[in-house]
Formats: sequence, C-alpha cells, structure tokens
Amino acid sequence: MKKHYSIKILAAFVAVFYSLTVFSQEQVKPYFTTDQLPDLIKCLPAPPDTIGEHFAHDIMRYMWGKEQRLNPERAAIARRDAVWSYEALFAEFNVPFGLTISREETPEIWKLLETSLVTTDQMRVAPKAYYHRMRPYVRFHEHILTYDAEEDEVELGREGSYPSGHTMRGWTTALLLAEINPANADTIYARGWMYGESRVIVGAHWQSDIDASRVAASIGFSALHTSPAFREQMLRAQHEFSVKTGLIKPDDKKGKKPRKDRRRHWDGDTRRIGSTN
Repeated sequence: MKKHYSIKILAAFVAVFYSLTVFSQEQVKPYFTTDQLPDLIKCLPAPPDTIGEHFAHDIMRYMWGKEQRLNPERAAIARRDAVWSYEALFAEFNVPFGLTISREETPEIWKLLETSLVTTDQMRVAPKAYYHRMRPYVRFHEHILTYDAEEDEVELGREGSYPSGHTMRGWTTALLLAEINPANADTIYARGWMYGESRVIVGAHWQSDIDASRVAASIGFSALHTSPAFREQMLRAQHEFSVKTGLIKPDDKKGKKPRKDRRRHWDGDTRRIGSTN
C-alpha cells in the first residue's frame, strides 16, 4: 500500500514538472488538461512480466532490432527518429504527406500538430511513472543507437519505457496528417508504423511498449475530436493544405464550419436520423 502511494506521488510530481516544462518551453495551451484526458493506467493492460511468452516475444524483437542496425539505411532512419523535437518528427512526414511542414510555411498545420501533441503527451507521464518498466538496453547492459547515445542512455534510464513517448507522437502525427490528406493515408500510416519500429531498433523500447503506444495514441486522437477548438483547427489545417497543394484557390472561404451533425442519441448510442442500423 505504501509503495502504491509512493508511486502515485511520483506520478503526480512528474506530471506537474512535465506540465510546467511544456508551458515554459512550448508556450502552447493544450486542448485538454491531464485530468480531462483518458487515464492510460486504466485504459491499457500492464506491460508483460519478465516471464512467459509475451516477454519472450519482446526479447526476440529486441534481437530483431539489433539485426536491423546492420542495414545502414534503416539504422540512419532509426537515429533520425530518435531525435525528440517537433521539427525532426514533422520533417520525417514531409514526403509521405506530400507537403513540407514548417512553422513559417504551414502555420495552421503546424499549430494543429503542435497543440495536439502537447495535449496527448500528457497522457504518457502517469503510466511511465506507475510501471517504471526497465528499458531493454538497461536490462541487457548494452548501448542504444542514437546520435548522443551516452547522454540519451542516462536520460532515458531515469524514466520507464512503457508506454513509448516517441511512438505515441509518431502515430498521433500520422493519424492527424492522414485526416488532413486522406489521399496519402497509406504512405503516411506506413511511415508512422516505421517510426514506432525505430524505437525497437535503437534499443530504447520493447515491442510491447510500441504496441500499447499505438493504441494509446489512438485513444488520445479520439479524445482530441471531442474538442471544438481542435475540430476548428483541423478545418483550418485542411484548408491550408488544399490551398498549398493547389486543390482550391487561396481566396476560397477559409475555415468553413462543419455541416450540422444530424444525429440523435438513445441510451448512449449514436444513430443517424432515418438510419435502420
């Protein structure tokens, strides 16, 4: 009981510290506070114990990741994916998205991505502190594959591996960009999937961390859609994309309001008027 209480205090402290860091560095107001978002400790199962077939699979995937490092091209991608910044993350999606994303050239798309990630980043803090899962490179006393491995190993070793913050960011970004440009959804999702695999390749995460993090990102993405401010910004981002790619003229009406949601609710179910489903 005492240990459980201590973990709660640690999680609360980390959450407060992280929130202060977000506001001081990013100066971005999230769509929701931590308390308004789904609790991943309640949503997701605990990570696998160190015995059994699930952990055996984690070990096998860790060995797979080490084999991938022998491929210079894939190793280079994994190193790039390890950089913890919005600029580095969004740059990896420029080609599959079909447009270069930048704060200056695509301000509406940038604002949507940045505010969304600042919001959903909050969700990973509590489970990381609660489970404090040992990272694979720590367990096997090996090194990770990043640009600043020595520094990164110390920093990453201080926090748990479950869930993966990089994977949550990567998959959330893929979901957002695919909604802006659905025509390129296939390639966007493929890059988002690869982004998560990179965390196994560099040795920073177990495969089960990655699997849970994609689900966590989808949970956060769903929560974002309940925010009117998010939905309005999504419209602005879609309009900006259409203008930048020549799908519509710049003088077309900006930020069109979504059509009325012609739905009624019965006992928690959502059914369209006139539908027989």
